[in-house]
Amino acid sequence: MNRPSLQQRDNSVLWHPFTQAGLRQLPLPVAAARGSKIILEDGTELIDAISSWWCCLHGHGRRELIEAASTQFKKLDHVLFAGCTHEPAVALAEKLIKILPAGFSRVFYSDNGSTAVEVAIKMGVQLWANQGAPRTGIIALENSYHGDTFGAMSAGARGIFVSPFEKLLFEVHRVSTRADQHDLARFERLCQSGSIAAFIFEPRVQGAGGMIVYDTAAIDRYSEVCERYGVITIADEVMTGFGRTGPDFASSLLTRAPDIICLSKGLTSGTLPLAVTVCGEKVFEAFISEDHARTFFHGHTYTANPIACSVALASLELFLTAECSASRQRLEQAHRRCATKLESSPAIENVRVSGTLLAFDCVTEGDSGYLSKMGRSVGDFFRTKGILLRPLGNIIYCLPPYCLTESETDHLHSALLEFATHLPPAT
Repeated sequence: MNRPSLQQRDNSVLWHPFTQAGLRQLPLPVAAARGSKIILEDGTELIDAISSWWCCLHGHGRRELIEAASTQFKKLDHVLFAGCTHEPAVALAEKLIKILPAGFSRVFYSDNGSTAVEVAIKMGVQLWANQGAPRTGIIALENSYHGDTFGAMSAGARGIFVSPFEKLLFEVHRVSTRADQHDLARFERLCQSGSIAAFIFEPRVQGAGGMIVYDTAAIDRYSEVCERYGVITIADEVMTGFGRTGPDFASSLLTRAPDIICLSKGLTSGTLPLAVTVCGEKVFEAFISEDHARTFFHGHTYTANPIACSVALASLELFLTAECSASRQRLEQAHRRCATKLESSPAIENVRVSGTLLAFDCVTEGDSGYLSKMGRSVGDFFRTKGILLRPLGNIIYCLPPYCLTESETDHLHSALLEFATHLPPAT
């Protein structure tokens, strides 16, 4: 009797994220991963051109990260973080505060990007409740995405991801990335009302909303108003952090540092779940009291897991090397050369590059957005070229690990250009 394949066994017991089982799409049977590539059961190698959902900064199987995890595992695997502390958590917080934009001083640990955002929103709201001046209003950008838990969904744009839950989500005011006179006037009226607790945004690039690259001057204009009325600003850098869009942190492009910043994904280079919500003393001190009721009652079982913190420290060490910086610059320069060639295709538009991100929109007739039918065929095409991509509908993007070699970069860009030539021109 033949043993069922991994895919068949998977089909009997698993439920995959962002996947419609009714479309009968079999998952890729991944056996291993090294460097920039994942390796399937049959030995096929695919360039992980999206860094496994944007988190695998340094590539797969990095020796330094494996050794950090192994060494820490032998010392301390886990301990509750309420009433306890440990060296990896303190050392990582110290390191992060040194490299983040000025003004951050307190690190709160959680598990993933959504929880980092939940923490930030709760901080922003409870800060006002603790001062006896409750504000609960939230302002966010149009086309935003902040995660899939309820607070994060509320802050994100309404659409296909959240439509079944809309009646359960709290109201959020939306403003555009244009920040024109109309936007600013409305933004100021909202802040002036005294009901707004916080303004949350993805700086520089809106990821799942369509890899939208925008001018951060818009955030500067909104932040100036926030400062005037005491509104807390929250930068969701879950995707943009650790050099993804050019600078080490996209918030460093702002003239005013945010009050709170959320980081995850690249924090451990995709090896273990870990996230941080980092704030300054202004936020932290609003919770200091002899009244126990003003405590920030939030936590997770695996908060500040020592192994994850140790791996994050090792990942930061790699990130801060001259070699990593040079790799990021090389990737961006190569992306820009490829973008220049892609722009000549009549079948694509809005080619954009920001740091190690390269994205473009395929011109389609009435079939655009996340549910575009072309998404599956795009994935199939690139797999025949030895590349793993997962498009956002008709939006094609790559965000490869920093260890991508020059020959692998050339191969990725050649495949993108070949794909563009096979697309039918817009009519």
